[in-house]
This record gives sequence, C-alpha cells and structure tokens, in this order.
Amino acid sequence: MKKWIAFLLAASSLTLAACNTVQGIGRDVEATGDAIEDAAD
Repeated sequence: MKKWIAFLLAASSLTLAACNTVQGIGRDVEATGDAIEDAAD
C-alpha cells in the first residue's frame, strides 16, 4: 500500500512539473512572436 501511495505522489509531481514546463514554453514562444512583430513594425 505504501508503495502505491509513493507511486501516485511521484506521478502527480511529474504531471505538475510537465504542466509548468509546457506553460514556460508557451510564454517563450509568445515572447518570440511579440519580438518578431515589434521588429516588423
């Protein structure tokens, strides 16, 4: 039972970390798009 709980906690932590990473990539892509737009103006 303890191993199962430890596995669930580890899986939850990895899922949350992945979401934060995807959000960070989205922000980077948005910033790059804004920089290209500003350069075009």
